[in-house]
Amino acid sequence: MIDSRLSKEGEAIRRRRECGACGKRFTSYERVEEVLPLVVKSDGRRETFDRLKVVEGIRHACEKRPVSLTAIEQVVDDIEKQLQETGEKEVPSRLIGEEVLVRLAAIDDVAYIRYASVFRDFSDLSEFAKELNELIDRRTQETAASNG
Repeated sequence: MIDSRLSKEGEAIRRRRECGACGKRFTSYERVEEVLPLVVKSDGRRETFDRLKVVEGIRHACEKRPVSLTAIEQVVDDIEKQLQETGEKEVPSRLIGEEVLVRLAAIDDVAYIRYASVFRDFSDLSEFAKELNELIDRRTQETAASNG
C-alpha cells in the first residue's frame, strides 16, 4: 500500500496500492458496510438492497443528460443513509423509487420524466402527459415563489 486516506466526504477510505510483481498502481475504496433493510418488491418477494441496481436505473434515466456520476452516486448515498436511519427491517421498493424521483426532480427534469415513465409504468400517453403537467406546474410554482 502506497497511500491511505479518507475520501472527501469521510464515508470511505481511499487506498493507493502497487502490485509487487508488475508495479502497476491502482486505487480501491473501502466503506463501512452497514445493514440495510430488505426491499419488498410489488409481488411480495424480498431481496437485499442493491446499490448498483439503483445507480444503474438512475444512470439509464440520465443517459445523454448533463448529470455527473458524482451526482448520481450522491443520490444513492442519500437514499442509503435514509434507509439506514429508518431502522426498519423491510421497506417497499416503491419507497425507494419515490425517493429517487424526489431527488431527480431537483437535478434534471428530463431524467425525472424518464425514470417516472419506467417506475410508474405509464400505460398510455395521457398518464405521461399528466406527470409532465404536474412537473411543469411545480416548476411554475417554484419560479413564482423565488421571484415573489
